[in-house]
This record gives sequence, structure tokens and C-alpha cells, in this order.
Amino acid sequence: MHSEKIEGYSEKNYAALQGGGQERIEAQHNKGKLTARERISILLDEGTFTEIDPMTTHHYHEYDMQKKKFFTDGVVGGYGNVDGRQVFVFAYDFTVLGGTLSQMGAKKICKLMDHAVQTGCPIIGVMDSGGARIQEGIMSLDGFADIFYHNQLASGVIPQITASIGPSAGGSVYSPAMTDFVIMVEKVGTMFVTGPDVVKTVLGEEISFDDLGGAMTHGSKSGVAHFVAQNEYECMDYIKKLISYLPQNNSEAPPKVATGDDPNRLDPKLIDIIPENPLQPYDMKEIINSIVDNHEFFEVHELFAPNIIVGYGRMNGKVVGIVANQPIHLAGALDIDSSNKAARFIRFCDSFNVPIITLVDTPGYMPGSNQEHNGIIRHGSKLLYAYCEATVPRITLVIGKAYGGAYIAMGSKNLRTDINYAWPTARCAVLGGEAAVKIMYRKDLSNAENAEELKKQLVDEFAEKFENPYVAASHGTVDNVIDPAETRPMLIKALEMLENKRVKQLPRKHGNINL
Repeated sequence: MHSEKIEGYSEKNYAALQGGGQERIEAQHNKGKLTARERISILLDEGTFTEIDPMTTHHYHEYDMQKKKFFTDGVVGGYGNVDGRQVFVFAYDFTVLGGTLSQMGAKKICKLMDHAVQTGCPIIGVMDSGGARIQEGIMSLDGFADIFYHNQLASGVIPQITASIGPSAGGSVYSPAMTDFVIMVEKVGTMFVTGPDVVKTVLGEEISFDDLGGAMTHGSKSGVAHFVAQNEYECMDYIKKLISYLPQNNSEAPPKVATGDDPNRLDPKLIDIIPENPLQPYDMKEIINSIVDNHEFFEVHELFAPNIIVGYGRMNGKVVGIVANQPIHLAGALDIDSSNKAARFIRFCDSFNVPIITLVDTPGYMPGSNQEHNGIIRHGSKLLYAYCEATVPRITLVIGKAYGGAYIAMGSKNLRTDINYAWPTARCAVLGGEAAVKIMYRKDLSNAENAEELKKQLVDEFAEKFENPYVAASHGTVDNVIDPAETRPMLIKALEMLENKRVKQLPRKHGNINL
């Protein structure tokens, strides 16, 4: 009698492992895509996956749904390890009814999210879904709503990561957007609220799936995707690398590792990266790569708003978040997209105890009617809000230009940044010398016979009186002007000093960031 029950269990277990059946598995492979279980297996350490709810099925009879019943009901989920650290994971299974979300599939995902929050572990979702299951009507929509609510509950408590390795449409795109990081696979992952057919019907616009909501579109234009991977294996590598920089939850510090890089390492060539002419561009990543451990910088959102750089590095083995202007793109000016990009990154770092280092070289906020009409005031204020709100250790280094509102926004002292340094090349002022002189001495210059010579003299005087970093240092808004060669050890010493920083905040429900 027992043997029959064990045999029945084995049959059911085997059926659950087959998803939608061998034919549909082959169809998935023929599209160049892995199955949900294969994806989980390449993400997690070998032999560590434990499945939860493999025997889940739907309970509907309409539209002959009892003839379309499969174990797991379109979502494979459970827990396992990534490099020895426990994570929870769920993957939509396209072989089961096109990976559509059912009421039971949603319950499974919410159950996993509850476990992840309560045990303090990251959660990873793998998207390959046709969206809401039409045959289940409003119950499928209710399932999406439950997932969204759980995304909000987990936000700032545990890291939430999404891999987009297939279609996501309608409701299934909003949960990824509510997570902390999205990795999309080129030519495979797509995300859109309404697909090309609807766009054509409503607007008469013809557009391909990839152009409408593909990985490069979301990586470079919308900013939905933080990383764009060439294939599924690279996608999982991105997730593993990302997790290596993140804590398990908001009550822990990020993992410290021995990098073997001397914290007192000097770089006398660092100053040579900066051109003599402040109007000439240079690559800020060269400076970042010099100061972090082993020259390893893990950039986030690389393709989106490249005029600002965000990402992770280590300083003496400890994780830091880096925010830096990029002079080779838009001269490093701040615009709508870069303000949103940096603000979101800063708030994530602050949620998960990651110290923030800011490297400044910006001429200001981007001018123009396009920026004004699209809300540079509203979006630009998010960057100010994010820096003001952050309580993690914060260090700012002014390398070159720091003018006007952008000087303030990029982690200035009066936003309660802990330590502010400047190189001798720094220029801190309301305006650059040329622009300031044109405004202050407009009449004198228009009436002068030797206008160019006078302008040069006035610009030099302005630089001496206002623009150089020693003026800021004399007021204490810069804590010290440092030798560029000593940048790495100075930053590390400041981080060590701030390690036990504590900030007590006034009680409130939450602030009202200008979304």
C-alpha cells in the first residue's frame, strides 16, 4: 500500500519537473531560451535549490481549463544559495500556459516574498510571462496586485532583483519596475505596458517588439533596465556579481572581502587625467578605477544617462557606492535622466548601509526649453532630496567644476555630507569665471577698447577671489584640499572614521519626495 503511494508521489513529482511537457520544453529551446528550472540551476550553487509549492495547480473549470492543468501552475520557486549566501528565487515557466500568472502562481510568489523578508534574504524573479491569465479574469489581476503590495513591503528591507528573459506585458512589467535592479537579455527580454499590435491599432504606429520594449531600448532610453546582458548565462553572472556587493538585508553591512590592495596606495599620475583646459573633456572612470580596490568598478545603469556614473567598488575591502559626473558626456551637466538615475542609486545605497562617495566635475544643470518643459526643476530636486535624506557615511570630492545648483546637488557640505575634499584643480562658484564676468561687468566690457584683455584680467581676478578651492576651504565647506596622489588613502581614512556614524531622525511616516 505504501509503495503505491510512493509510486504515485514519484509520478507527480516527475510531472511537476516536466512543466508543460517535453514538447513545450523543446519549443522553448528552439527559441534559444532556457526553461525556468534551467535558469534557476545556473543561478544557484549546485545542489542547493529547494522547491516550494511544486504541486500547485489552478482550480478553474471555465474554457476547458481542467484539460489545461499542470503542476507548478506556471511559476517555479524556492530557495538556495548564491556563492554560499541564501536567496529566494521564482521563475515564470513559459512552457505552462505561456507563463501567464494565475491566482495560485501569485500566491506562490507572495509566499516566497514573505519568507525572504522574514528571513532577511534577497529575492530574485525571472520574467518570461504572457501577463495575466485571461481565463481567470479578475483573480489573476488580484494576484498581480498582491505581488505589487509585497514588492512595496520588501522595498528597503531586502534587495529585490529581476531578470527579464522573455516577454513581459501589462501587469507583469510593474513588479520588475518596483524592484531594485532589472537585468534584461538582448533580443530575448521585452517589457511593455501595451504590445506592438495595440500600439498599431490605437495609434497607427508600426514598431517591432524589440524597438518598443527590448533590452537596448530600456537600457539606454527609458532607464528601466540597469544591465543589458548578451545571453542568459551573462544575465545570471550579472546577478551573482551584483549580490556580491549587497548585504542580505537592511540590518546588515555589505560583505567585506580581503582584496589585497594596499589602502595607502598612492597614484602620482592621477592628476595627469585632468586636462589643463577645464573645458576639455576626460573620462571620469579612469579616476574611479584608480582609487577603488584592484581597479574593479561595477557600473550600474551604464547605458542610461551616461553624463552621470553610478556603481559599486571596494575601498580596503569594504563596499562603497560611487556617484560621479562624467565630463565626456554633456560635459557632465545634470539633466532629468541623470538626476533620476543618481537619486535612485543614492536611495538604494542609503537603504542598505552602503557608504556613498561622490566625485564632482559639473558645469551645472542642463539648460534649454526641452529640459524645463519636461520638469528639470521637479526631477532635479530628487537628487537634492536623496542626498539630504541619506544617513550613511558620505564623502564628496570636488575634482573640477562645481557651479551653481549642481555644486549644491552633488553632495555639498550643507546637505550634511560628512567629509568634503577638493583637489587643487577644483572650481567652486555660483558661475564659471567667463559667465560671471560677462554678467557683472557687461557695461565695462562693452565700452572697453581692449575688451578681451580686460575680460581675461577680470576672469583671473574672479578665479582668485571666488572660484579656487581654498576659498571654500576657508569657510569650512571643503574640509581639506588634498593632493590628488593621496586620494585613495584619504578616502579610506574618512570611511574608517565614519564607520560607526549614527543619525537620529525626527519621527514621521515618510517624507514626500517630489516624484
